Amino acid sequence: MNLTPTQVLVALGILAGWFLLWRIRSWTRRRTLEASRASSRLLSLFGRVVFTAALIVGVQWIVIVAAPGNHGLLLAVLGVPALFAAHGLTKALTVVTVDVRGSRR
Repeated sequence: MNLTPTQVLVALGILAGWFLLWRIRSWTRRRTLEASRASSRLLSLFGRVVFTAALIVGVQWIVIVAAPGNHGLLLAVLGVPALFAAHGLTKALTVVTVDVRGSRR
């Protein structure tokens, strides 16, 4: 079978096009999969946060209703979760700069 240079170039172009399409589809699939994982992680995190908040509020409610005269217990039940929340918010909202000295560019 005798092939002209034009036919060989067309065949190579078709093969290269198929390869590029295959790579683009795999990149798209990977991005879609990563996006779905990120959204499920966010939903899972949201669920855990809501559950933990409901648990803390429930314990606080029980202590406030059951022992209104015990000021030390009331302070502990309301203060400890506030300290954890303040720590998390402070850590999340604090901007830390990184000083890199002596690095080569």
